Amino acid sequence: MKYWNLKKINQLALEKTGIIPRSISKLFDKFKQELNPNSETEALEEFKVARYQTLASIKYVLILLIVPILINQISKIVILSPIINYFWNKNSQYVFINQSQQERAFADLQRFEEELHFDILIGKLNSESSNIIQHKMTEKALEIASIYSHESSNAIKNILADSISIIIFITILIFNKRQFSILKSFINEYIYGLSDTAKAFLIILFTDIFVGFHSPHGWEIVIEAILRHFGLPENRDFIFIFISTFPVILDTIFKYWIFRYLNKISPSAVATYHNMNE
Repeated sequence: MKYWNLKKINQLALEKTGIIPRSISKLFDKFKQELNPNSETEALEEFKVARYQTLASIKYVLILLIVPILINQISKIVILSPIINYFWNKNSQYVFINQSQQERAFADLQRFEEELHFDILIGKLNSESSNIIQHKMTEKALEIASIYSHESSNAIKNILADSISIIIFITILIFNKRQFSILKSFINEYIYGLSDTAKAFLIILFTDIFVGFHSPHGWEIVIEAILRHFGLPENRDFIFIFISTFPVILDTIFKYWIFRYLNKISPSAVATYHNMNE
């Protein structure tokens, strides 16, 4: 029985898309199974295989997600932070690592200065107390320098910690190819088991969120967050060029996938998608 389970799992893991749509082939398989005198025994074995496949897939996904994140945080807190903080504080003249940080810091200081002048105009501060104003400006400048110095050092930590996490993630994929095949088969079975309406809904949801041309501001926020995470300069020309090209490339790839693969696997889902999208 164990041999049969492993054989069935391997067949599911290595299952490929054929010329005949999967829905039609499943219909013939179901008809053959109903005529099989050993259908009850095989149904029980199918359930055991499906349960093993589900548990193995969930366990593998948790490993893929949790292990790199844990190693990322542990390496960042225990190893990288003491080393980088020591060398960064030793060279305290380095505050900014790119021009974008410097521009944001100057904008923050200018905004604070405008707030002080506003307080003077409305009578909250005495215009003759120039020493107090200068002292407040100095304190604010030191506070801003400390904030951006921490942001700069944190960006270096992020680059190193994320690189370690990527290496660990790739290592898990390389040394657990069988589990990856089981996960791939589980995802295929789950997706192809959805109704045509559910498939079309997920396709439209995915395209509207990630490929939709009506949400350039969302892409801009995501790219700026990624650039700041790694301490890269926030070049506006690069961001706008990326937004104008990458969604188009994604849309082209997605349409090719629908035409090349999904149309063969589930033509009814494609028809439902076109009807819902109109």
